[in-house]
Amino acid sequence: MKPINTILDKIEIQQLLGSTEQEVKNITLDSRKVQPGTLFAAIRGTATDGHAYIGKALESGASAILCEELPEAKKEGVTYIRVADSAEAYGQIASNFYDRPSEKLKLVGVTGTNGKTTTATLLYDLFLTLGYKVGLISTIENKVNKRSIPSTHTTPDAGAINLLIQQMVEDGCDYAFMEVSSHAVAQRRIAGLFFTGGIFTNITHEHLDYHKTFKAYIEAKKMFFDKLPKTAFALVNADDKRGMVMLQNTVANQQTFALRKPADFKAKIIENGLTGLHLDLDGEDFHARLIGEFNAYNLLGVYAAAMLLGQEKQEVLQVLSALKAAEGRFDYVVSQEKNVIGIVDYAHTPDALEKVLSTIHQLRKGGGNILTVVGCGGDRDRTKRPLMAKVACDYSDQVILTSDNPRTEDPGAIIAEMEKGIPPYAVKKALSITNRKEAIRAACRMAQSGDVILVAGKGHEKYQEIMGVKHPFDDKEILSDEL
Repeated sequence: MKPINTILDKIEIQQLLGSTEQEVKNITLDSRKVQPGTLFAAIRGTATDGHAYIGKALESGASAILCEELPEAKKEGVTYIRVADSAEAYGQIASNFYDRPSEKLKLVGVTGTNGKTTTATLLYDLFLTLGYKVGLISTIENKVNKRSIPSTHTTPDAGAINLLIQQMVEDGCDYAFMEVSSHAVAQRRIAGLFFTGGIFTNITHEHLDYHKTFKAYIEAKKMFFDKLPKTAFALVNADDKRGMVMLQNTVANQQTFALRKPADFKAKIIENGLTGLHLDLDGEDFHARLIGEFNAYNLLGVYAAAMLLGQEKQEVLQVLSALKAAEGRFDYVVSQEKNVIGIVDYAHTPDALEKVLSTIHQLRKGGGNILTVVGCGGDRDRTKRPLMAKVACDYSDQVILTSDNPRTEDPGAIIAEMEKGIPPYAVKKALSITNRKEAIRAACRMAQSGDVILVAGKGHEKYQEIMGVKHPFDDKEILSDEL
């Protein structure tokens, strides 16, 4: 229970009707979760406008309404708070309601198109092994110290984030590592949070279904760094051509990492094989269990963040060398009987797919073929569909286009859009099998000794979403069974 006046700190109020002395029991932006004593935030979303649900929230007993536009019919005894931006204000109110938990530990955000989950998870595993109590907010799962909480979004809404961080504080966590998606920045889900640091991995073609233009997507990522406080660090990948763009307007301590360009933190790949990476990392001879150049960047970014958080160099390198990748990220199974390697990866953008396939090319020994099974999600960026097929064809000896999470779209129609990207020279090596399980099975039957099968797109996911229903589906389990 909190008096309304105690949760309005730092809120620019345009109009206030009713008492600020009454107490609220909880806060929400979902009218279905309103109970007597709830503050309901009416937020304008991409699909729905929360203002349309103010009446429903009042019927359910809401005691306060946060909105950008006051309703015509007002209920006696309810406090109405009108602001310019409900989403921004709700983030700050959420922070206030949960006693500003992000100020009570060291919160580090990780943003970028690829590498967010691996970087955040490696940081979590690293600091846990170093002896700290740690929290994690990621695509795969949320963790309060060692307790796992299922994840539904890359970045939850502001209320859920602050509740999670409050639980971390209550559990004694010293650090929290969090994936920060472009959607979360644009929708102000991280408003009101106090970050100790921000990390930028890279930026490539993604989420244009939401942001509409690549420029808007870049701006969303940049906004995260623009709002970091002076006390924070802003750590960016200098090898990415937009890395320095992220630093243009930040007041945070600017730091860079790179494999190629001059940077504050440097690494060089000495050897890249199926047994892992051998690096010269910040002047030290370093071996890691992770595979591929993209993981060299992830490891370097994690190391740099640990140094900026005041950790001891040799201890960090020792722990990092033993860590494994996040689930569904270059996750592989080996069939000794068939002498075939199967790899499951979350790669669901053209750039990520190209990176994974390039890595497989670098690592494979002998003359084995690469067979790629890939699809594209429904109700998402359609412009990348032909690009995904083209990348798969350019880097594979055999390609099977299949269903991913079709959601509300026809899987066949999605595959037809992908097929438009198949180059003329690759028509004979590409086929389409709508059923994903059958596609994986076909790849396993086609594979010969020495071949590598890549199943891309879903990674860690344990379901396939079709017409609003999530059916059990695990790429790695199916691949393992078939091999």
